[in-house]
Amino acid sequence: MTTALIIIDVQNDYFPGGKMELVGSDEASAQARKLLDHFRAKAQPTFHIQHISLSKTATFFLPDSEGAKIHSSIAPLTGEPIVVKHFPNSFRETTLLDQLKALNVDTVIIAGMMTHMCVDATSRAAADFGLKVTVVADACATRALTYGDTTIPAEHVHKSFLAALKSYGQVLTTGEALAQS
Repeated sequence: MTTALIIIDVQNDYFPGGKMELVGSDEASAQARKLLDHFRAKAQPTFHIQHISLSKTATFFLPDSEGAKIHSSIAPLTGEPIVVKHFPNSFRETTLLDQLKALNVDTVIIAGMMTHMCVDATSRAAADFGLKVTVVADACATRALTYGDTTIPAEHVHKSFLAALKSYGQVLTTGEALAQS
């Protein structure tokens, strides 16, 4: 059994001062860093996912912008794969699945941003591809959403999506995930 860490969209635009600031981005990236350090120490595969917006109406993650760069808190080392994507699902029109298969990965640990979009889409796709999935709750962040005249606080969005993702695999804290690997 080979386990890989997938860190999704921990990019500058999601942090304070960015174009799409998330609630808890600093705290989530600190937890993602603990996972990253653990995987590096054990020489286990790690994948950094970077979203680059191609839409003409995009307001963040613009090509060649400072906001689209991977945040310094989890900066990839030389040789760590960076998978560039243009959709919420990290597998869609990328090489991620082929790279995981080449390493005989059957289990993925997922951290990153946004819980309700890219973490959700990637986790569900990973399970659909037959991978065992663990989402690390405190290593993910999101934002408040609005539906009609109701604003759903970021904490409720985050926990609702994590509750749903339990149907696709495990949802653990960083400490719990580290204890299992």
